[in-house]
Amino acid sequence: MKRHVFGAAVAALLFVGGVETAAAAEITITSGSAGQDFEIFKKLINEWSAKTGNTVKLFNTPNSTTDTLALLRQQFGAKSSEIDVLMVDVIWPGVIKQHLMDLKPYTKGSEKNHFPAIVANNTINGKLLAMPWYIDAGLLYYRKDLLDKYKKPVPATWEEMRATAQKIQDAERKAGNKEMQGYVFQGKTYEGLTCNALEWVSSYKGGSVIEGNGKITIDNPQAVKALDMAASWIGTISPRNVLSYTEEEARGVFQNGNSIFMRNWPYAWSLAQKDDSKVKGKVGVAALPKGGVDGQSAASLGGWSLAISKYSKHPAEAADLLLYLTSKEGQKRRAIQGSYNPTIPELYSDAEVLKAVPFASSLYEVFTHTVARPSTVTGEKYNEASGAFWNAAYATLSGKNKGTDSVKKLSGDLAHIRRGDKW
Repeated sequence: MKRHVFGAAVAALLFVGGVETAAAAEITITSGSAGQDFEIFKKLINEWSAKTGNTVKLFNTPNSTTDTLALLRQQFGAKSSEIDVLMVDVIWPGVIKQHLMDLKPYTKGSEKNHFPAIVANNTINGKLLAMPWYIDAGLLYYRKDLLDKYKKPVPATWEEMRATAQKIQDAERKAGNKEMQGYVFQGKTYEGLTCNALEWVSSYKGGSVIEGNGKITIDNPQAVKALDMAASWIGTISPRNVLSYTEEEARGVFQNGNSIFMRNWPYAWSLAQKDDSKVKGKVGVAALPKGGVDGQSAASLGGWSLAISKYSKHPAEAADLLLYLTSKEGQKRRAIQGSYNPTIPELYSDAEVLKAVPFASSLYEVFTHTVARPSTVTGEKYNEASGAFWNAAYATLSGKNKGTDSVKKLSGDLAHIRRGDKW
């Protein structure tokens, strides 16, 4: 998953605004951005400090989200009050739920202004454990110039995508571009493949692997159809080494002009428009295709939220900072200055946001139809469950198993991981 972090050099930065008094609190927040976003983040923190008289300290975290989660769990295990506000990945609330403070007493219902899917993802047993900060979802990138050249529309279904990709790929290779691929995505055995495979299965209405009630539903004909469909791409419209691709490998191929379609997160848009991009001005973005004419477009929910450790000694001040950062104004500035996707739907029709991020309006429908990974229901067992899912998907993509065998084995593996009737 795509994530940026502050460098170690800023780990001990202290931002002070106004005149500190004896009553002022020092709030520690985990870092999670870099470059331009760090500057936006710093400005917002400075403003909050000046307004409240409190200070904010940054707690540096590792580059790897896995390592960051391990570090946070160490802190929680010791019931440390060192961290007040923390950035949480969309799949974390269920994993660390017992260590997070319920935000509802502080939000005054403001969570209703955010996308319902991410609020639901962050709500467990009636408690709002994190406030949405920015949202991500899988998107289909395509070469506008090539679709225009061959008079092809943006594909509405995966079947149309494959046919279009094959036609243009073959024609471009015949014309001399031997490196042209039809479709690149994230096929390596890691969380990115879980996101892709969940989109395929959900697009064919094959469920969410594990439903909200904990029932394992992956062993069904529609899920089989989805995985076998994706496996048919390998060696035809997708190179075999797509099975080692993460987001960046896929982006590298596409941005160098060697793929017609790509699945990736919104971050890839601004990079494709840079001066060193071979596809600058030639890229379109759309919702991912449906699974057949009776299917649906499905995009894996990604993004980050802000939460408060229940061991914080300054919960009220921490909540005030959290709400300031996740507010409409804070998200608007991050969208305009850093192209971060707001979690507040209203901002997708804001004139200033649309001027700075012209494609934002096209993302609105995508973000209202996201599918969450089953992290909330599986809790601490999510990483193990996700690993079983991406391994099953990989086994099908690589030709080791047919979809029928993969989902049957996966269903058994998930039941073993659950070890009982409940997660």
